[in-house]
Amino acid sequence: QVQLVESGGGLVQAGGSLRLSCAGSGRTFSNYAMGWFRQAPGKEREFVAAITWNAGSTYYADSVKGRFTISGDNAKNTVYLQMNSLKPEDTAVYYCAANWPGVPRTTAQWDYWGRGTQVTVSS
Repeated sequence: QVQLVESGGGLVQAGGSLRLSCAGSGRTFSNYAMGWFRQAPGKEREFVAAITWNAGSTYYADSVKGRFTISGDNAKNTVYLQMNSLKPEDTAVYYCAANWPGVPRTTAQWDYWGRGTQVTVSS
């Protein structure tokens, strides 16, 4: 059974940093795309960043480019999201997702999801 478990969320002041982790189990994700999404209250879930293990390609939403970095440790089946220069508008529940074999076109097409971790940025 595939599981994705996020950790690392919390409360931080604007301008601060957090690093989220997503540990995968149940299979090897070396041929998968791994992604981070977020959902703020009253809003739809939105794409944040993604990485493909094979090609090493990374993708970012415009709103986080230059501030967030996605990376992964294939041996640990873990993907990270380093978040710097955080803003109050980054406040949301952050979800990890996995998809085979690459990054799908829509949020609904991702195969597996974690339960999320709360990130709150105070002003």
